[in-house]
Amino acid sequence: MTSAWTKSIPVAALALGGAAAYMHNNEAHARLPPTRQLKFPPSADFPDLTHHHNIMKNHLTPGVYAKLRDVVTPNGITLDQCIQTGVDNQGHPFIKIVGLVAGDEESYEVFKELFYPVIKERHNGYDPETQTHPIDLDASKIKGGQLDEKYVLSSRVRTGRAIRGIPHPPVCSRAERREVERVVTDALKGLPTELAGKYYSLTTMTDAEQEQLINDHFLFDKPVSPLLTSSGMARDWPDARGIFHNDKKNFLVWINEEDHSRIISMEQGGNMKSVFERFCRGINEVEKLIQAKGWEFQKSDNLGYILTCPSNVGNGLRCGVHVKLPKLSQDPRFNDILEKLRLQKRGTGGVDTAAVGGTFDISNLDRLGKSEVELVQQVIDGVSLLVDMEKKLEKKQSIQHLIPK
Repeated sequence: MTSAWTKSIPVAALALGGAAAYMHNNEAHARLPPTRQLKFPPSADFPDLTHHHNIMKNHLTPGVYAKLRDVVTPNGITLDQCIQTGVDNQGHPFIKIVGLVAGDEESYEVFKELFYPVIKERHNGYDPETQTHPIDLDASKIKGGQLDEKYVLSSRVRTGRAIRGIPHPPVCSRAERREVERVVTDALKGLPTELAGKYYSLTTMTDAEQEQLINDHFLFDKPVSPLLTSSGMARDWPDARGIFHNDKKNFLVWINEEDHSRIISMEQGGNMKSVFERFCRGINEVEKLIQAKGWEFQKSDNLGYILTCPSNVGNGLRCGVHVKLPKLSQDPRFNDILEKLRLQKRGTGGVDTAAVGGTFDISNLDRLGKSEVELVQQVIDGVSLLVDMEKKLEKKQSIQHLIPK
């Protein structure tokens, strides 16, 4: 099985700072200098997680910490850098947070004694030691896909992609972040006509461009959530951050937000099949153009596409709709129904917002162990069922026979 640790670095990455900085080896992992190792024992450094309820806390034992505290990845990433967000943040009121980020691709392998159990808990029992993640971007396999637009207001499919050989946003340097921007924007210039558009740098956009991006709900802000700021993602804002969108404003790429890139297909209404078709075309084109310049995305057989947060490894895909469910959402069985369908709910303003008027952002809960096609189909089928339940409740009819077992 191919792991992140044994993957070779693309030739283009070696030009960043010399081959030695990015060279993989399969011998013992590097360790911190002795002056740092010997100052205090690991037991004195172990974080106080007494009141925490994130996933990281469940698996960071004193023994695991003692084994990994002084280990570093080839890019110099430490375990403490990876766990800092989970140390600073005890948990989340709606969605149980992971409490762990990967400083680079190699973190998943170097610190696997922590990352793998966290992944197994977060991803419904998926075992990175024994399982292989499927990838399928063939949109022709989708069945149905036109959701009832009386209830479904908008549809979106997004994912992230990271450039191999460059550390992730929590710890990358300014030069590395700027290199990500250069690599991705160069690729975007080659997109075909239906995907072609313009890149807007957050540092150079005009006031008029900024206002338009805000009105289009495309502009992302500087991270203010402690989950992100604790990890280091907000450093040097807004240097080397920006947004690309095509002329039709239904295909977007965010650069250097939570991940190196976020690739998004979206439109008003309920035509999820159309949204997914555009998503597949776009992401395949971007990958092809990046590879033509000697770069590649971070990917392994057991973890799929590799991103900053362990919650997004696999395909990193979030297929979601804004859907009106005012009656069903008041039913005490609503949360259990979503769990059985492997769906999750958020407010339409994001993870930290509440639903307004019974309108929710409903998306897939899983990322790892299921292909893109499987997850999009799961959302289509699940949301269709939720809408059917809403219609029954409007007529004061029972939904018991529709509730999944």
